[in-house]
Formats: sequence, C-alpha cells, structure tokens
Amino acid sequence: MGAWALFLLLACSRSWSWQNPSLYPAMALQTFLFTGLFITAHDAMHGTVSLNPVFNRWIGRLCLWAFAFNSWNRMLPDHHRHHRHVGTDEDPDFGPPRFGAWFFGFVSHYVRWYQILLCAILFNYLQWLGVQGSSMVQFYIIPSFLSLLQLFYFGTYLPHFSDPGRGLVPNNAHRSRTQQARHLWAFLTCYFFGYHWEHHEAPATPWWMLPLTKSSPFS
Repeated sequence: MGAWALFLLLACSRSWSWQNPSLYPAMALQTFLFTGLFITAHDAMHGTVSLNPVFNRWIGRLCLWAFAFNSWNRMLPDHHRHHRHVGTDEDPDFGPPRFGAWFFGFVSHYVRWYQILLCAILFNYLQWLGVQGSSMVQFYIIPSFLSLLQLFYFGTYLPHFSDPGRGLVPNNAHRSRTQQARHLWAFLTCYFFGYHWEHHEAPATPWWMLPLTKSSPFS
C-alpha cells in the first residue's frame, strides 16, 4: 500500500503529456500497484497480512477503500461465499461463459453507484487543490480500471470459466485451474494469483508463498 500511495503522489505531482513515451510504463506500473493493493486486501480476508486480527482487518479495509472505495463489509462475506460455493450458482464471482457478459455481471455485482460518486467528489476536490485532472485520469482512473480487468481475467475468468462443449469444465474439488509454474509471468500477471487451484487448496497461504505450493496435479 505504501508503494502504491508513494508512486501515486509522485506521479500526480507533475504534468504528463499523452505523447510522453515514459507515461505508459509509469501507468503500467501504477496498474500493477493497484493490483497489489487488492491482493493485499484479499490476503487480509484470509487473515494472512498480520497475526493481529484487528490490524489485519484494518489493512484490508484501507486497501479496499483506496481501490475506488470498495467495501470490506460487503466483499469479505462474498469472497468467502466464493470459496464455499466455487463454480456454482451460489458463487458471487461466477458468471456466464462469455467473457464480456461475465465481466459485466462481475462489475455490476461489485461496483456500486456510491463508489462512482465518491470517486467523482475526490476527483473534483483534488482538482480544486491544484492536482491536474489529466494526472488523476492517467494514474488513478485508468490504472484502477485496468487493474480490475487484470484481476478478473487472471484471478477469476481463466481459473474458473466453464465450456462443456470444449471439455473445459474444471473437474476437481475446487473447480479451479492453475497457471503453469512460470513464476515471473505468474507474478507479473497477478501476484501469483493465477496459481488458483493452490490458493483454493490452501487459502491461508499468502500470495508471496504460493510458488512454494506448486506441486498441484493440475499444474
């Protein structure tokens, strides 16, 4: 969370031209840090950020709040429902097999109108304080959306999508697939969250220890 906040502060303290070639690697880095923000909140949902449950819970709350004002009280029970009922009608993360329809349903379930309102209020308040609107678009609005897309694609869609006609129903206890053990790629795509069968097998394993669990028969 500290890296995300520091980079956001530094990036928004200057003006970036859309023609500046260094803008796009910087936006990609901020997208990656947004994803890390959510992964930290996710680990907090499993109690692995801190041995102190109060501190663990507040880290999770802060990370979700920083990520477009998401609600810990709403996301925590939904995430544990996902683990209990993965790949079924009772799984809040599950959806129709087509990527677009599933993503739309996923966003509709998790993004509420008040989050958009709060983002708009924050945007205008920071502009009033002197922060450039273009910088907030470049380093908050676009990276947060790209991170949401990244988390959905690598952390939900690829591990759980079902296509019975092509024999692609995950047929194991966790109804989950997993990426092959290519640790650099797995880290860059979603902080090893693509090792998804392993996560469901051992949900109390923090993200940075998931590579050590790659003995899955579904690798």
